[in-house]
Amino acid sequence: MIFRDRAEAGRRLAEKLRSYAKRPDVLVLALPRGGVPVAYEVARALAAPLDVFLVRKLGFPGQEELAMGAIASGGARVLNTSLLRRLHVPPEAVEAVAAKELRELERREAAYRGSHAPPVVRGKTVILVDDGLATGASMHAAAAALRRQDPARIVVAVPVGAPSTCEDFGPIVDEVICAETPEPFTAVGQWYDDFSQTSDEEVRDLLERARTERPSTHPRERAARDLPDARDRKGATHF
Repeated sequence: MIFRDRAEAGRRLAEKLRSYAKRPDVLVLALPRGGVPVAYEVARALAAPLDVFLVRKLGFPGQEELAMGAIASGGARVLNTSLLRRLHVPPEAVEAVAAKELRELERREAAYRGSHAPPVVRGKTVILVDDGLATGASMHAAAAALRRQDPARIVVAVPVGAPSTCEDFGPIVDEVICAETPEPFTAVGQWYDDFSQTSDEEVRDLLERARTERPSTHPRERAARDLPDARDRKGATHF
């Protein structure tokens, strides 16, 4: 299965999420930037609000490619405590890196969201969407950070993912939906005809379109009513 682009992938993914249509507790959060076009189509089909959930890696000082943790929207942190102990990283070094990455995260959030407040996730069923799962590192950090904000349920949803990575998320979140799990799997982009980079402008445009399309008179609400209400998934991993 090869998707034409992220929009088509999002529409196909939405078919796997029918049980979440028309539910007032559902919130769709995209991992920018590539996850936003996918999540836009999902939110549109489910008649659900759309926003972004940003994650920034906390790189080890001097070896930035080595992650000692991550910081996410809302300031939630996930730290690799065993690595920090093993490498004797002082707390002040962690704080310095975290402060730097938090500033960048907040800058990006302001660029994407403008004057709009971040969504409240407490008590919500949150569908975390990206354009695919390879190693799953960013999604793992996002799910862990999101859990600290006390949502009722976390669903990880992607159009395509490495089979082993999709399986790994089973114990971490409440539900995993990988629409396609092809093998062999080397990279997310190989399953798209058009995998061009999503720009910041596209992210802002899609978020604004999602906000303006929210009234129930919009055709997407009617599209959501056409989706079967098959609420048969609970705590499962779906491939």
